[in-house]
Amino acid sequence: MNDTSTPQRNHLLRKIIALILGFGPGIFAIGYTIGTGSVTSMIVAGSTYNMQLLWVLMLSCFFSGILIYSYGNYSLVTGETALFSFRKHIPFGNAMALLIIVGVSFGQWNSLTGILSISSNIIYEILALYFPVFQGYHYISVLLIALVIMGTMYALLMVGNYSFFEKILIIFVSIMGLSFLISLFLVYPLPRDVIQGLLPSIPEVEGGRMLVAAFVGTTMAAATFLSRPLFIKGKGWTLKDRKQQRNDAIAAAVLVFIISGAIMAVASGALFHKGLVVTKVIDMGKTLEPISGKFALSLFFFGTISAGLSSIFPCLMIAPLLIADYQSGELDVNSKQFRIITACASVFAMLIPVFGVNPIKAQLLTQVFNVFVLPLVIIGIAILINKKSLMHQYKSTIWLNLGLGLALFFSLMISYNGVLAIITYYS
Repeated sequence: MNDTSTPQRNHLLRKIIALILGFGPGIFAIGYTIGTGSVTSMIVAGSTYNMQLLWVLMLSCFFSGILIYSYGNYSLVTGETALFSFRKHIPFGNAMALLIIVGVSFGQWNSLTGILSISSNIIYEILALYFPVFQGYHYISVLLIALVIMGTMYALLMVGNYSFFEKILIIFVSIMGLSFLISLFLVYPLPRDVIQGLLPSIPEVEGGRMLVAAFVGTTMAAATFLSRPLFIKGKGWTLKDRKQQRNDAIAAAVLVFIISGAIMAVASGALFHKGLVVTKVIDMGKTLEPISGKFALSLFFFGTISAGLSSIFPCLMIAPLLIADYQSGELDVNSKQFRIITACASVFAMLIPVFGVNPIKAQLLTQVFNVFVLPLVIIGIAILINKKSLMHQYKSTIWLNLGLGLALFFSLMISYNGVLAIITYYS
């Protein structure tokens, strides 16, 4: 009996590994989307508002899937990338592209500082948990850890090819997903709370608007859609891969919803009903520690670290990627421009660790800024995929246009909400 079951298990394991390794450019969408910013937003939301914002996550993931597909399909049909096409085919597209480059790079670099700080703090908390000698040396430990992380990530970037970047992200995203899904089996919310969370409502309390904007800023990340054509070119997909591109977009959106929803659910089940609030990095570990001790705490932190590292990679690449897209529609990861800009991003990422700002508050605020260029990104692709001279028989359908229209309306509402949140924050 064992002789029969063992080959079956091995065959199943090989199929799972093949499925993971077969994941396409969607792995970058998950890497951009689920970082420590997303983890932080989900934990704060779940611990503070229960599952009340699940509807925001669901809509964000649905519209993200539409945009990932739209940008990918445009690239396969025309062979062109996003910003290069904006310049070439849209009136005032040059100004639009420049505004998007500045807005997205600013948002992603700000996110990068928070991502690095939270990841460094989590590694410190794990070290302090198992090696008490580190306690009392918080600032210098976090700073040194941040330096090691950025130095390592920059060195990996210098390897310089799409296939290598994809494999690194597959490892981080797989560890992250497994960690959070296992955590969900240890702590879970009430089914009633999940159902109520699908009904639209915004918490009428201080910080509620900012959290909604941060949610969308991290889930409907403009960088995810703009980078899609370049990563598809890196993958080598052509028009015959349209079905695979569609499935890849759907899988990316579904996985973002499942993993992000699992994080929110864990925080809701463990913290909300006990009245525990997340204000510091170590507070995120309270989600599981009361149930399974140090193992659960380490498991959750390990997933969060993987989320952070999976986002650092794409965030470092975003500015040179967008600039290369604007210039020629081609990304040369071995160019001097790529190396200089990613080095500048690596230095910029050290700001929060150097100044010792609370990374939880900083990360939530930086996520809000990501929503403001989103309407332009939606308008741009909607114009392009409706040009028959470009798309021919693959011109957008009425249903895809309806989805993009709803996505635009949603993004405008969230942008307005984000403006109110920032005004309230600084007033």
